[in-house]
Amino acid sequence: MENPLLVNWEKKSRERQKLYKQFLQRVSKNEVLSRQQEIHEDAFNKVDCLSCANCCKKYSPRFKTPDIKRISKLLGLREGVFIETYLKEDEDGDFVLQTVPCPFLGSDNFCSIYEDRPSDCRRFPYTDEDVLIKRASLTLKNSSFCPITYYTLERLIQDIPSR
Repeated sequence: MENPLLVNWEKKSRERQKLYKQFLQRVSKNEVLSRQQEIHEDAFNKVDCLSCANCCKKYSPRFKTPDIKRISKLLGLREGVFIETYLKEDEDGDFVLQTVPCPFLGSDNFCSIYEDRPSDCRRFPYTDEDVLIKRASLTLKNSSFCPITYYTLERLIQDIPSR
């Protein structure tokens, strides 16, 4: 049975962006950190990433130098060829994918480079890190396409009394 909190989550997330922003600005970091890990684990138990894969279908991670070195080696490509084939520089000067969905995402939503994926992919959706509060704009964006981020925010709002 689907969790009631996740029913129509995309629509609810769009409607609640202002509330999320206010919550993230006002909430005590310590209160979030004390609840975060448990909620993060609960969210991953309720949401099957392989049934979603929105992060891989709609957005690109940043590819840092260690990611480029590791993935190039895995694919048997020179770093320059890997960059030329798959990456571009964004407005912040970071390397990101030239195209979405991710070229390493299979039709079954499995990642062909999963063990060597970029650190952004490994850490996403940051719901177990202080990034959740420190980079509120990123959290808000992520909540619009990631059910785990949405679920985490909803649970935090439920669990932490407003001031």
